[in-house]
Amino acid sequence: MALSIERIDTFAGHRDAVYALTAAAEPHRFYSAGSDGMVIGWDLTKPDLGTLVARIPASVYAMEREASTGLLWVGQNYDGIHRIDPEAKQEQDSLRLTSSPIFDICLFEDLAFVAQGDGVVTVIDRPSFQIRKHLRASEASARSLAVNPATRELAAGYSDHTVKIFDVDSLELKFVIAAHTHSVFTVRYDPAGGRLLSGGRDAHLKTWKAGDPYVPGQDIVAHMFAINHLSFSPDGRWIVTASMDKTLKLWDAETLKLLKVVDWARFSGHRTSINRTLWTGGRLISASDDRLISIWQVGAV
Repeated sequence: MALSIERIDTFAGHRDAVYALTAAAEPHRFYSAGSDGMVIGWDLTKPDLGTLVARIPASVYAMEREASTGLLWVGQNYDGIHRIDPEAKQEQDSLRLTSSPIFDICLFEDLAFVAQGDGVVTVIDRPSFQIRKHLRASEASARSLAVNPATRELAAGYSDHTVKIFDVDSLELKFVIAAHTHSVFTVRYDPAGGRLLSGGRDAHLKTWKAGDPYVPGQDIVAHMFAINHLSFSPDGRWIVTASMDKTLKLWDAETLKLLKVVDWARFSGHRTSINRTLWTGGRLISASDDRLISIWQVGAV
């Protein structure tokens, strides 16, 4: 299967690196945040007309939208979680968690999981907005989170080179996977829940068959430098990896065959590290250290 990709727009508005992207209720809208502390709302139909939703007094590495309330969960470095009403452009409440960076937020059912630089994954009860438990499985940073609804498991990637699997209901540690040779920056389950994919500082893209225990699958040297993020297309056909080597790479989700390398020279891509991707509104969105957000049209040919 051949694949085409075309950059159709670039959004500028951030004053520093962009680390976080999350979708809005409407597929043509999304939100971004980064080192400048600004949370900006964007509309794909109105290029480069971003709306400032909130200004956070520290870098933001993690942000997720809560579908049931529409609130944005924003992780403020060295502080905690702020819940922002993006329509009213005001903070609803906040919860102090840690004096370490917050690297990822994962919302599932009535729980929120927060990955912290002190190695703790804090579990928050969403209805009450209160801490339920601290998962202390490493002294090294917890960098990435993903939930598998099929098995009701939480995967957490750590800077101690491991991926740890927790039971979502009991919150007990089930498995420890010696996954990489350096920090694990990104973990994702495939849409069916049968495989876990991981990537990180060692630039390898790896797969694991979900089970008891997890079984190693493919191991691909995917990039020249660290893989910062990976995500599946909405239909589950493709995977995109974003790297510190300034490229996006698109892969066949089933075979992990490389389909396209997106760089500056060939596609007018990013000039610096690419930190995050998001699929929404029929588009692929990428965010970078270059302060820019690129919008891509991806399709089969």
